[in-house]
Amino acid sequence: MLEQYIPVFIVIITALIFAVVTVFSSEIFGPKRPSTDKLSTYESGMNPIGSTNERISVKYYLVAMFFIIFDLEVIFIYPWAVQFKKLFGEIGISVFVSMFIFLVVLELGYLYAYKKGGFKWD
Repeated sequence: MLEQYIPVFIVIITALIFAVVTVFSSEIFGPKRPSTDKLSTYESGMNPIGSTNERISVKYYLVAMFFIIFDLEVIFIYPWAVQFKKLFGEIGISVFVSMFIFLVVLELGYLYAYKKGGFKWD
């Protein structure tokens, strides 16, 4: 039984070795000419304002959460809706229930963002 997974393990190990070798080879063979200009903070050609340890507003993360939730909805719900009649006829109510559970989880994410004030655009 375990012999069937040997090709999968070989591919995973090969991918990991390739990734590690690629990252460390650029570190070993890459040019190293540091200067004050290269090591300074770059902000679109402007002088940086403030320190790098400033806290970022929670709204930044809420907008990212909105994007992820909306993106997941589009990626999974659109193809499901296009094939709904075909899937519902073949598999039955389980297709509908699984998508309903998925939507409930996504709506909980929207509810969390709403409670944190993510929809208040000041």
